[in-house]
Amino acid sequence: MSTDPARPSSPASAVERNRLWARLSDAVARHEEPLATPVMVVDLDAFAANAADLVRRAAGTPIRVASKSLRVPALISRALAHPGFAGVLGYTLAEALWLEGEGISDDIVVAYPTVDRAALTRLVGSPSAAAHITLMVDSVDHLDVIDSVRSSRAVPIRVAIDLDAGLDLRVTRIGPRRSPVRSADDALALARAIASRPGFRLVGVMTYEGQVAGVPDDVPGQRIRSALVRTLKDRSIEQLLGRRATVVEGLHDLLGAGGLEFWNAGGSGSIESSASDPVVTEVTAGSGLLVSGLFDHYRSFSPRPAAFYGLPVTRRPDPSTATVHGGGLVASGAAGPDRLPIPWAPAGLSLTGLEGAGEVQTPLVGETASRLRVGDLVWFRHAKSGELFEHTTTAHLVAGGRIIDSVPTYRGHGLAF
Repeated sequence: MSTDPARPSSPASAVERNRLWARLSDAVARHEEPLATPVMVVDLDAFAANAADLVRRAAGTPIRVASKSLRVPALISRALAHPGFAGVLGYTLAEALWLEGEGISDDIVVAYPTVDRAALTRLVGSPSAAAHITLMVDSVDHLDVIDSVRSSRAVPIRVAIDLDAGLDLRVTRIGPRRSPVRSADDALALARAIASRPGFRLVGVMTYEGQVAGVPDDVPGQRIRSALVRTLKDRSIEQLLGRRATVVEGLHDLLGAGGLEFWNAGGSGSIESSASDPVVTEVTAGSGLLVSGLFDHYRSFSPRPAAFYGLPVTRRPDPSTATVHGGGLVASGAAGPDRLPIPWAPAGLSLTGLEGAGEVQTPLVGETASRLRVGDLVWFRHAKSGELFEHTTTAHLVAGGRIIDSVPTYRGHGLAF
């Protein structure tokens, strides 16, 4: 029995996927040493093409790299070296301190509030780190936690306000449940509290419109739902234009001529609409560089998948089934078929409804399964970009038809953020 038939099909052709299968498998076979599986690879040609397309879509607005969607320092550095990218949007303070200490970036915004007192102690004790790292806050409580770890306010702490970017429909709110700072009044009240507090500098605002950036809106077989999603996206964008403008006007009156250093917005799925708002000074992208399964079906862009993991066929339980070893790399979020890995190359494979992606083995069926032999590699895509690299210490970088480098992931550096 095949997996959920409602699972959207891939945007790439079978021919393209089969060529990819041959290219990646040949690259592994030609490597000077046998590689342990699962083999995690990044196609640098696709990575570069995606970076260029993100820059095109941003139309001159700088792009901050979302590190949680990469989690490989060499890839973060590669993105930052691409013209049009500047700065990192980190996901923990401990991560930001490591990136700053390694010299990977001197401009890091931590996207989520932190109460990590150990990391905060390191931050307030380092003038260099404090000058290069911005913390996210959405409550005076966050300021209290920061103050609790320092005896002196001689080193100012850079902070940014996380302004909720959800769509307010009065009866409900659509979007990620992030910040309690929902209105201009909320934002200005928090800004005044920061401005009146010694040892803090308000330097930025972030609005992450996840209901625009992170929801597919052109899914095959879901025409009505996709149209509804696009309508809600349009309403969100329109509403956000007014909300941002009101807040920035109030902050200008409060902060004076210097104002904010940055206003961050958006994600890989909302680059155009976020960048078109005159209030926004930078956008964020990360998943659009590697293109996980959740980013397949957007009307605004057609990216190229760049991250894959290869699993070997280890048994043939019957003529129509090929079983690979491992495979159960299921993404975070609300459980559902869209969180499962996608058997990608060769084309024509699917998970079974009974076993899905297994912890130790994953049976695959479909028209191609009968042609696979024991020892062949099957290449999968993870549903979410950065999470793939939490499962390995090494990412192999492929250019053309060969592996040109093998680089450590965060795990390979002994790090778990």
